[in-house]
Amino acid sequence: MMTKYAEQILKLIHESDGHMTAEQIFLELKKIEPKVVQATVYNNLNTLCQKGRIRKLSIEGSPDRYDKIKKHDHLVCQKCGVLSDINFEDLTRNLEKQLGQGILSYDLKVFYLCSKCRDKK
Repeated sequence: MMTKYAEQILKLIHESDGHMTAEQIFLELKKIEPKVVQATVYNNLNTLCQKGRIRKLSIEGSPDRYDKIKKHDHLVCQKCGVLSDINFEDLTRNLEKQLGQGILSYDLKVFYLCSKCRDKK
């Protein structure tokens, strides 16, 4: 059973087109639950990650972001850090073949320069 805050956090993440940070989630949740504190948001995010309901995206040099579990990969702009979803072909079988054993999951991040950063050059 989930707490009401965990349910609301999960809903926020699933309804978001972006990849929100804990602080962004806190600010959105505070609009509907004015008494919520940051520690509650962090604790619920950790629990939801541990239970496999959401995933945490860690990218060096920027705050962790949270995302839906739905299978997809990410493009990360090396310059501005913008993060966007992309759907590559599922590599599970290929990876398992190369490893010679089964895998639980993989997290693919492709670093590139987004069009805005490319245009600035």
